[in-house]
Amino acid sequence: MKLKQLSVSPEFKSKLRTATGVGAAVLAITAVVSPDRAWANLFVVAYYLITLGLGGALFIALTTVCGAGWSTSFRRVPEALTGLLPVAGIVLLSVLAWRLPQYGWHHHGTGDAGTFWFKEFWLQPAFLAARAVGYVLLWIAFARRLVGKSRIQDQQVNPVPAPSAPTSILFLFVFAFTISLAGVDWIMALEPMWFSTMWGVYQFSGLIMGTLATIIICCIVLRRLGPLSEVFRDEHLHDLGKLMIGFSCFWMYIWFSQYMLIWYSNIPEETSYFIPRTQGAWGPVLIGSIVLNWIIPFFVLLPRPCKRSEDVMLKIAVVVLVGRWVDLYVMVFPPVTGSVPVFGLPEIASVLCVCGLSGLLFVKSFAAASPVPKNDPFLQESLHYHC
Repeated sequence: MKLKQLSVSPEFKSKLRTATGVGAAVLAITAVVSPDRAWANLFVVAYYLITLGLGGALFIALTTVCGAGWSTSFRRVPEALTGLLPVAGIVLLSVLAWRLPQYGWHHHGTGDAGTFWFKEFWLQPAFLAARAVGYVLLWIAFARRLVGKSRIQDQQVNPVPAPSAPTSILFLFVFAFTISLAGVDWIMALEPMWFSTMWGVYQFSGLIMGTLATIIICCIVLRRLGPLSEVFRDEHLHDLGKLMIGFSCFWMYIWFSQYMLIWYSNIPEETSYFIPRTQGAWGPVLIGSIVLNWIIPFFVLLPRPCKRSEDVMLKIAVVVLVGRWVDLYVMVFPPVTGSVPVFGLPEIASVLCVCGLSGLLFVKSFAAASPVPKNDPFLQESLHYHC
């Protein structure tokens, strides 16, 4: 089996740099004219990127712990996604530091201090910043450990199956806690009087949806370009499609469960999140998020041939990535920019930053190793996989 290394033309890299630069320049200008709007866009960019990188590490850990061999042939794709973490982490921490004083409870607290003492303690700016740094450092450390084990396996004469299993198990425990707490600290804390016990799993559902869509796009593109042409099969695409439709339904289940319980109980502290997002101009945006994240993927991917079609899967993956951005937009923008949705050059610039920066980081990370983990004992199982 001859492996073709990824070769990206200088013109394409130049386009990615241009997209990133133009997007960053527009957001910099917006920071002067409308600081809140610029902050919201930058936060969405940083959170989007860091969850993609974290999702790559999660995919590696889950398949390792499950003893799954089917994904071995394209494992370099989620490994390359982890390359987004360091840069995205720096951007995210910088964006949080910009607005850190406004996260404090003293800007929002309206109730009895004796009643909300834990929220007051938890949202102290210094403590919030320390936790943010801790989350990012943990994610980067675990991701590098997981990828490092894979690289070591490439050099072994008699490689051991799943050398990163203990690290993967520990990472899954750390991930479950940190992604939940990060979602509360960075997004729910924008409206600290509101709370939901399902928020952590909702953050996970969005993260895994975006990660699967990105893996699908990268695998299809890399198969067309050559590096995965002989190793990424329709069977792999089919299984990724099944995961996509499954987690799309899971995302909708969590969304509906959260909404239904809050609607039914009708407690002011809980309904304060959904009332502004379901009434007025935000209502159609919320519906659009449901259409993009569930209705389109679910009904299009139901037939088996659609899950084995490159063209269909590529389009659905793009739809899901757009839906992921809309989902984050609905979470972040209402408490920051107001009761009327805003969409213009800053929002387009944020999309350009996500596409350009993620493209550059992925290409660099993927090209740093062999396209396929050739010494992995499960590789032959993956190459001859049938579903």
